[in-house]
Amino acid sequence: MWKINTFLLFLFAPFLAIFLVSMQFTADAENLVINVEPVHRSMNELEDEAHQLGDYIAYFGNVVQSQYEVFNRQNSVLNSLTEQSTEYKEMSDDIYEQKILNMLGPTVAAHKSKNNEIKIFKLDELGYRGFIAKIKLFKPNTFKVVLGKDKLGEVETTSEAAKRKGAIFAVNGGGFYYETRDGKKYAQLIGNTVIDGKLVEPFNGYPGNLFFAGINKDGEAIGTVPKTEKDITKLNPYHGVSFIPVLLKDGEKLVIPDEWIETKQPRTIIGKYANDDLIILVIDGRQNDWSSGVTLERLQDKLLELGVKDAYNLDGGGSSAMYFNGEILNKPSDGKERPVVNNIVILP
Repeated sequence: MWKINTFLLFLFAPFLAIFLVSMQFTADAENLVINVEPVHRSMNELEDEAHQLGDYIAYFGNVVQSQYEVFNRQNSVLNSLTEQSTEYKEMSDDIYEQKILNMLGPTVAAHKSKNNEIKIFKLDELGYRGFIAKIKLFKPNTFKVVLGKDKLGEVETTSEAAKRKGAIFAVNGGGFYYETRDGKKYAQLIGNTVIDGKLVEPFNGYPGNLFFAGINKDGEAIGTVPKTEKDITKLNPYHGVSFIPVLLKDGEKLVIPDEWIETKQPRTIIGKYANDDLIILVIDGRQNDWSSGVTLERLQDKLLELGVKDAYNLDGGGSSAMYFNGEILNKPSDGKERPVVNNIVILP
């Protein structure tokens, strides 16, 4: 009997196991309850946040568009103001130019090119006569300081230098003196001379009161009384010469050294206006029937009368000469041109 029971147990065992497992699964399934409500809530919240994000994007898009429109309006206003400012500046420049021309009087000769503009005026005052040149430099490289025969120690006249360089305008430059070197006459520059941005000799601070004047690489007039080489280099010099004294600085008269006071002489002056136009004067002297010369004190007053801001006294006396368009305009006191150590030339 027990064998039959054992046989039946083995026979129905798999079905019994399946029944027990299915019963347990049913019990577990009854206990397995999935709560989808939080999932639905999260999905709704995400959907709301997405809608809010969309609203924010739309809002910021409107803000950006609004700011863009504001920027365009402001840019248009700025462009209009810039155009007006340029127009006003041109009007101001024209007014200033006309004011200068009115003070200088009638133009007796002129030159204009894409490089520069030169206007020549007569100077005819009580006791002295001469010429004035007002120069606009459109290209700075047309202003040159030229050594006599392009060599240290040599000299040549202003007209010789001008013709050799093909210049339209020229005037004598800085001071010099003669000494003997190796048994030969040598013309020694005084102070400091700059050509093409470089000192032609080592810096010379002696005797301490010589100015350096010329133009910088932007074509603006510059000048200082240098104590060190750095005083010159910080001006970004392009071409310049030295002599004494400074007459005007920023529209104010400077003190004239005692040894230069109340002496009437032929003069060569270089200066500038507020708009950086150059002004160059050559005044004849030592010719009572023509021009006796002028004192520096009287010349200071004349320069201020002409509206000049800065002015420097270049080498004068028999050296003073102004060349324009093929001829010497003034009457040098020696009766002819004096060879000098350097000249300032303006190329056409």
